[in-house]
Amino acid sequence: MSESSLPFKSKLPGVGDTIFAQMSKKAKEHDAVNLSQGFPNFGTPDALIERVTHHMKAGRNQYPPMPGVRRLKEGLSDKIEGLYGARFDPDSEITITAGATQAIQMSINAFIHKGDEVILFEPAYDVYAPCVQLNGGKPKPVRLSPPEYRINWNAVKEKISDRTRCIIVNTPHNPSGTIWRNEDMKQLEQLTQRHDLLVLSDEVYHHMVYDGEEHQSICRYPRLRKRGMAAFSFGKTYHATGWKVGYFVAPETITNEFRKVFQYGMFAVSSPMQHAFADYLERSQHYLELSNFYQEKRDLFREIIKASRFKLLPCEGTYFQCVSFEEISNASDIDFVEKLIVDHGVAAIPVSPFYHDNHDEQIIRFCFAKTEETLNKAGEQLVNV
Repeated sequence: MSESSLPFKSKLPGVGDTIFAQMSKKAKEHDAVNLSQGFPNFGTPDALIERVTHHMKAGRNQYPPMPGVRRLKEGLSDKIEGLYGARFDPDSEITITAGATQAIQMSINAFIHKGDEVILFEPAYDVYAPCVQLNGGKPKPVRLSPPEYRINWNAVKEKISDRTRCIIVNTPHNPSGTIWRNEDMKQLEQLTQRHDLLVLSDEVYHHMVYDGEEHQSICRYPRLRKRGMAAFSFGKTYHATGWKVGYFVAPETITNEFRKVFQYGMFAVSSPMQHAFADYLERSQHYLELSNFYQEKRDLFREIIKASRFKLLPCEGTYFQCVSFEEISNASDIDFVEKLIVDHGVAAIPVSPFYHDNHDEQIIRFCFAKTEETLNKAGEQLVNV
C-alpha cells in the first residue's frame, strides 16, 4: 500500500501549523524581534529553579498521585479562597494538569459529545474550536467587535439551542487584552441557569489585570461555580511556559468525569515541578505583584507605540497589546505582519486567524512580556513603519 493511500481520514483537514508557530519561525529566519508568541524572554526566577533542583536531588522523580501532589493542591485551595472567596476541596476538586491547554482539551473531551454545540467568543484562542470538533461537537462563535470587544448578550442568546451544552469563557481575553466585568458574569449566570449549561473558563491570565480592575473568575460566583470548570497556568504566572504545568478546578461531580479522561490522556504531571510550585506558593507576593509588574511593561510599550502610526486598542489584562494598522496599509493582517518581519524586523500575530472565517479588521497583536531592552528595540523599528 502506498503512503498516499493509507487508510485514514484527517479529523482536522483544514488545519496546519498554528499562526504562533508560523510567526515565531519567520521571526527566527529573519532575526526579527519576536513579539508574536506569548512567552516571556526573561528568565524563570532562580529561586523557583532552585526548588525544582532541590526536589529532583531529594528523589521526587517518580510518578506523583494522578490528581497531583496534595501539598500543592492544598496551597491552591488556600490561594483561590483568598482571592475569590471560594473553597475547593484539594482531594476532590483540584487536579494538576500538563498546562492549562491540556485542562481545556480534557474538559471538552469529557463533556462534549457528537452533535453538541459549544458557544465561544471570537476572536478566540485557537485551541477551543478544534477540540470541540475532534469530539464531534459544533462550535457556535459569537463575534466580538473592536476596539472594546464587549459582549452582545442578545447575540449570545440567539446562539443557544436545545443542543447547546457549554459556553467557553476567556478573561482576561486572548488576543484582545480586554476583561469581563461583573455585569457580564451576571448575564452568564442567568443564561447558564436558564438553559442548564456548563461553563468552561480559561483564566490563565488572571494575575494580569490592570488599572485597579478585578479579575472576574467564575470562582467568585456560587451559581457559576456549581456548573463551572476553570483552567489556570503556572507557566504564565511564573514565567515558565515551557514547563507546561497548570491546574483544573471544578465541583466534585464535574471533576470525577474530568479525571476519567485525564488518567488516560496524561495520568500525572512532573513530580519535582509540582513540589517546587508548592514551595513557591507559600509566598503570595510572587503572584500578587504580577499585575504591577506587567502593567509597567504595558505602559512602557504603549508609550513607545504612541510615537508610531499604529492605533492603540484598550489593554485591560493579559500581556498582549492589540493595535490597528488601518492608517498605515490596506494589506491583510497576515500580509502586513509578514512585511513587518521582513522589512522592519519585528514579529507580531495577525488577529484574523482567531476567527473561524478569518475575519480581518486590520488588527495585529504584540506580546509585551519582554525585557525593557527588547521592547525599546522593537519600538525603534515600529515608529518607522
